[in-house]
Amino acid sequence: MADSHGKHVKDVEREGPLARVALRFTAFTEKWLPDAFGFVLVGTFAVLVFGLVTGEPLLRRPDDPAATKGFGLVDAWGIGFWSLITFTLQMAMIIIGGYAVATSGPVARLIARLARIPRTPRTAVAFVAAVAMLASYLNWAFSLIFAAILAREVARNVPRADYRALGAMAFLGLGTVWAQGLSGSAALQVASASSSPAPVQEVIKAGGRESGLIPLSDTIFTWQALAATLLVYVVGVAMAWFIAPGEDHSRTAEHLGIELRPLVGRGSAYNGQRAESEQRRPGDWLEHSPLFSLLIVVLGVVYLVRYFSGKNFFSALDLNTVNLILFLLALLLHWRPWRMARAVRDGAPAAAGVLLQFPLYGGIFGMIAYTGISARVAGWLVQASNQFLFPPLVAIYSCILGIFVPSGGSKWVIEAPYVLEAANELKVDAGWMVVVYDLGEASANLLQPFWMLPTLAILGLKARDIMGYTFTMFLACFPAALIAVTLLAPHVTG
Repeated sequence: MADSHGKHVKDVEREGPLARVALRFTAFTEKWLPDAFGFVLVGTFAVLVFGLVTGEPLLRRPDDPAATKGFGLVDAWGIGFWSLITFTLQMAMIIIGGYAVATSGPVARLIARLARIPRTPRTAVAFVAAVAMLASYLNWAFSLIFAAILAREVARNVPRADYRALGAMAFLGLGTVWAQGLSGSAALQVASASSSPAPVQEVIKAGGRESGLIPLSDTIFTWQALAATLLVYVVGVAMAWFIAPGEDHSRTAEHLGIELRPLVGRGSAYNGQRAESEQRRPGDWLEHSPLFSLLIVVLGVVYLVRYFSGKNFFSALDLNTVNLILFLLALLLHWRPWRMARAVRDGAPAAAGVLLQFPLYGGIFGMIAYTGISARVAGWLVQASNQFLFPPLVAIYSCILGIFVPSGGSKWVIEAPYVLEAANELKVDAGWMVVVYDLGEASANLLQPFWMLPTLAILGLKARDIMGYTFTMFLACFPAALIAVTLLAPHVTG
């Protein structure tokens, strides 16, 4: 036994330094980190205690003269508990719709072809990271499902690859570049009068922009923003390459007891045929005919054309339209109604974690948003800042707050008024502060399991299985973002 342990230690030392770090973090998280549900339970009381320590009342009487300034922590938690209910349903639909699209015949075949590109365990991990970040730049919601299914198929084709590392890389886009991409919440909000709250528009006007809006050309599409995003992307792919463990320390899907069925072909997760016995009823013609599926698609396309007519596409794109597009695309790709129904049924379990945990995250959001916690922390931030330090400090603050309020759009509403007001005072470009917020906020996702839930459900993993790897990625990607927002800031002109 002692000889075996000594050999194991010696073998670990043969790994590269970054791979050793990732393996040790993963060993720690597998042993000590609670599951995602336990994480949000602990997080609730962490915020509650922080509020009490910083002077927030646990209960505030209605006749309290100071009651107009906020709520007690208990009431704020209760008000916030259901504040994300619409968002919860939207996210559940995105998960199910994304699953339905990704498991349709054409997309499944595309994923199967992509999964054959990497041939070695190390290239498999780096490849999944690269594709996941690219997909999340295009659309974060679809990437959660697409990259997870890709990781499963890559693991099947490269069975010696570490399944935990593949799972972490499938999620990497949500922890790096998504908010700088085409579906980034903050940039889309400040570019649209209908999406940006009035107080935020007033602060933007005070900074010299008469429209109260900041176009995408001044946020995610500036050369500085693109350079920062590219830097984080390159660092992410490089880190994925270096942290991939060797075969001696890989935990494959087989080791974890996870069955990987092929995505296409015999015995596949996507099976385009039904048993003959299920096709004999005369009434089955409606389920097998594509007629009404096509009519629904036509109906939806006509609506979308009218909806986007005369609008900026990216500004008008929101979660409801993303969900509708996914639904119509899935309906079209599955072609026959019975296939669509089966895909939705198979994808529904992946949304279970969202339905259970999002209300609790809403309670955390309430304790921060409806009390003085957020403003108090922001005040500390501004007092410690100057023109040079403000961007990296905001990125750090956005990252920390993102651990407890893991919603880019909702959190931006909290932060934007005082962050942009401070930017005006310090003569820092407001558009650049949106970029700073995006990069900091995204990094928080590598430290908490909120957005990992859809990916984990498809992969059959627990948060503790992959968070050692995501934390290691954070140690490289977040400093890269901080360096970028600090060094590029002087080159931004408002």
